[in-house]
Amino acid sequence: MPLAVQIARQGGPEEMKLVEVAVGDPGPGEVRIRHHAIGLNFIDVYQRSGLYPLPTPLTLGMEGAGVIEAVGPGVAHLAPGDRAAYTSQPPGSYSELRVMPATAVCKLPDAIDFDTGAAMMLKGLTVQYLLRRTLPAEGLEPGDHILWHAAAGGVGLIACQWARALGYRLIATAGSAEKCALALANGADVAINYRTEDFAARVAEITGGRGVKVVYDSVGKDTWEGSLRCLRPFGLMASFGNASGAVPPFTLAQLAGKGLYVTRPSIYTHIATRERCQQMADDLFGMVTSGKVKIHIDQRFPLAEVQAAHRALEARQTTGSTILTPGKDRTP
Repeated sequence: MPLAVQIARQGGPEEMKLVEVAVGDPGPGEVRIRHHAIGLNFIDVYQRSGLYPLPTPLTLGMEGAGVIEAVGPGVAHLAPGDRAAYTSQPPGSYSELRVMPATAVCKLPDAIDFDTGAAMMLKGLTVQYLLRRTLPAEGLEPGDHILWHAAAGGVGLIACQWARALGYRLIATAGSAEKCALALANGADVAINYRTEDFAARVAEITGGRGVKVVYDSVGKDTWEGSLRCLRPFGLMASFGNASGAVPPFTLAQLAGKGLYVTRPSIYTHIATRERCQQMADDLFGMVTSGKVKIHIDQRFPLAEVQAAHRALEARQTTGSTILTPGKDRTP
């Protein structure tokens, strides 16, 4: 039987177990996909830990790539034998084989391999909806400064390259000199080590005291207050993750002094329809196949070593993207 990583209860990495699962035929609007590679993301940690509570037993994972084995009634954009990649709800990609909704499953161009496909869908589509759709009231123009936290991670390295392609001057933050160097090598205009520098003071210095039009922040609690200080009047705070913990409570009066905007977007709102998901994926595929964006896969773990992968991610020991490889260990 196929193997999958499940949790019986929320908690630490030790709660993840490799188990055998029965996988049936796809129903209406569904496909069955055999994974060749699986993406690892911080949302997986939130779901495992209970920050995002979900019913158990739960198979984790929001991103993968593989080959379509079967399609259910009503699925017209995919066929058995197609190479495909996705980020999708509900979770379930930490598996060798699964049945899932077809809405957000996209054909993978021949020029993109399975490892890259699994490493880029959630992260790349996140950058797409942020840089293309989550924009400040005054818009963004080439030459504008933007601030991006955790810029040496999987999402951040894609953002550095994509922002450079759009002509934006991305100010990166990261937690070490090595990670700052990586962000700079991928197109960041300036990199700030937030462990040794006051990033808000540095942003003021870099922008001549004007601040940035938008902050893209997946860190959460640790960067929230500083991020608000970095914004110019009518700036946008786009909080899209909580790697350091949930954003603390704040009052609307904190936004009044500069007329700030705050949003908490979600990728799954943006890709909720087949048409929009495909449009966003086409944009991402085009950036990757053109060479303007390179997907960095800096860590690979067999699916059976998923506990070690989560520990490395939570300890901020990873850079770029991390993938899990099914089929390397058949012992449940």
